[in-house]
Amino acid sequence: MLAGVDILAAVKPPRVLLFDVFGTLVDWRSSLIDIAEATAARSGVRADWAGIVDDWRRAYQPAMDRIRQGATWRDLDSLQRETLTTVLARHGVSIAVADTERLVRGWRQLRPWPDSREGLDRLRRAHVTATLSNGHIALLADLLKFADLRVDAVLSAQLASGYKPDAQVYLTALRLLDCQPEDAAMVAAHAADLHAAAALGLRPIFIRRPLEWGPGAPPADAPAVDGLLEAGGLVHLAEILGC
Repeated sequence: MLAGVDILAAVKPPRVLLFDVFGTLVDWRSSLIDIAEATAARSGVRADWAGIVDDWRRAYQPAMDRIRQGATWRDLDSLQRETLTTVLARHGVSIAVADTERLVRGWRQLRPWPDSREGLDRLRRAHVTATLSNGHIALLADLLKFADLRVDAVLSAQLASGYKPDAQVYLTALRLLDCQPEDAAMVAAHAADLHAAAALGLRPIFIRRPLEWGPGAPPADAPAVDGLLEAGGLVHLAEILGC
């Protein structure tokens, strides 16, 4: 039996489900590699695009940390553009400005995991569903439309002028949805997100995405947080929650 199922039966189900997006709802890695390879093929640029995409993603959190430590807030496009330029230089790769922009815009064209669309639709039957992503609202609106994913509200760290895992991001989402922490759950494939949400009283729900970093990478471990519910995908989560 998965962790958290017995716990769930003993407590009130959450009214609100907040969803991380990159890695939890959509497959950023294989999508971006395909976009990068297609872009490079048109320009005749040869490179280790899987390695570049991985390094680009690893630069994501440090860039946001600088904002969390007091730098002026900028949206994710701006941060991704800056980190991509640095990563390409480190790999000795030069591409046209238009191709750089195509890769940055690629974050709006990420494929959903196979269970995401059905799982979200089922979960919406009994819960208020909302994104809570570090992507800004314009990016999320384009991405959700591209991936054909439906939620009740599009919420972003942008609304708190911060980035997860800052507490204010989660608290702003709860305030906007008129929801107490104990009536909400954070659904994510990443431990840091769930640790931060659980510390504020939200129920942590861990979605296992073993292929997020590719078939050769070790899967992420479930975080050690009290009351954790663990599911193998969103359809599985809907089954656990009786949706």
